[in-house]
Amino acid sequence: MAARHRSRPWIVPTPRVQSPRVQTVTVPTPTRWSWASRRTTLRTNPTPSDASVAPQRGRRSLSTFRSLGIHNYRLWFIGASISNIGTWMQRTAQDWLVYDILTPQNASALGIVMALQLGPQLVISPWAGLIADTVDRRKLLAMTQIAMALLGAGLGLMVLLDVAVLWHVYAFALALGVVSAFDSPARQAFVSELVRDENLPNAVALNSASFNGARLIGPAVAGLLTAAVGPGWVFMINALTFGAMVYVLLALRTSELNRQPRQAPGKGRIRAGFSYVRHRPDLMIVLLAIFIVGTFGLNFAVFIASMARTEFGQDARVFGILSSVMAVGSLAGALLSARRERPRLRFIFGASAAFGVACLLAALAPNLWLFGLALVPVGLCALTLMTSANAYVQTTTDPVMRGRVMALYFAIFLGGTPLGAPVVGWVSDTFGPRWSLGVAAASGLVAAAVGIFWAWKYHEVRLRYDRSAPRRLRLDHEPGAADTSP
Repeated sequence: MAARHRSRPWIVPTPRVQSPRVQTVTVPTPTRWSWASRRTTLRTNPTPSDASVAPQRGRRSLSTFRSLGIHNYRLWFIGASISNIGTWMQRTAQDWLVYDILTPQNASALGIVMALQLGPQLVISPWAGLIADTVDRRKLLAMTQIAMALLGAGLGLMVLLDVAVLWHVYAFALALGVVSAFDSPARQAFVSELVRDENLPNAVALNSASFNGARLIGPAVAGLLTAAVGPGWVFMINALTFGAMVYVLLALRTSELNRQPRQAPGKGRIRAGFSYVRHRPDLMIVLLAIFIVGTFGLNFAVFIASMARTEFGQDARVFGILSSVMAVGSLAGALLSARRERPRLRFIFGASAAFGVACLLAALAPNLWLFGLALVPVGLCALTLMTSANAYVQTTTDPVMRGRVMALYFAIFLGGTPLGAPVVGWVSDTFGPRWSLGVAAASGLVAAAVGIFWAWKYHEVRLRYDRSAPRRLRLDHEPGAADTSP
């Protein structure tokens, strides 16, 4: 074991957590990964009777909101919900400002804004992840929240003074992208300090529920305010909502935080993060699927704005309402994910396929009402995919590597948008907005096909028909598949 630790400098001793029944032990990632070794914990003190544990496990998995019983996480959830409402208000107002006020309904310009806002994730993520693994994440998040508040207020002031032009929005989008590149990995990794490991998948899912619950309110309110008083006041309101997160970060009970091990100083720490992921083919295939869908499928601002304005001739109010309608499905997907005790790869690739089908239905919708109805399953499948992938990556990653791995996750997930958003915008401008939804549908189906091929080729996963099984169809692993390494 000592030799293995010397060959892998990123593996450091972690505190052992002893509960009355189960002892959790961190298992170093093996050089030769296998299906059976993907769990990061071992049950070293089994319970006297599996039958006595099963009812407790069932009750725990059905408690959708169990993480809200933890004081620090409850504060975080409330502050994040307020801040997320402001974020969605600004996103909606900014999209409409670019698409309908500063340009003559130019979807390509909207795609460029998204690219500038998300592009820094590709460049800065290795250093941002290392910082998240090294410094106090609570203090880092307070700094990023203050910076984003100042940026929102600055853009709002320029719009209110009627001096904003398109390149100003580009500049603010780029600056916000740089700050967000440092905020995202720290925010995701900080959740593991608010709850214990057994509640981490639930906390991740509730974070998504908060984000998408705000998505129900924010765009609709922003659409009404944008039509009534203009986007400038929406930006100013968003700047104020960041104060909620700053207050929460200062009010947390630091003595109750679940402190995670920090990365020790030394050379090669960024390279160690990449090496860790490279030796985890399950993470590699999840990141590939997320890249495909995130690059070409999750450009909601482009295809909802273009469908609302160009295809159906509607204004900012309807654009905001359509964004909120899709959030209904997103919120449902997040809450369904919160009920699951742990994420599985089958949910990730199944949701990818379902997302492709839902986007295809939205592209074929003949009128506004059916298009809005089709956005509900689009949101549900997209959130199931994102929440399952996020929770899987976090819960199967060694704590000392979590910041760097999550930075890489968001670099791939959000950083792919700078490549895809201008392409999707060009497709919308050239061939029509329905074709941009067709691109999204293709991305979901391709991502699902990649995951299915990987499971079939390298792990000999087979779909079996079992007459005695309640669901008839079940997934099986062929003998020896657990020892196969891609």
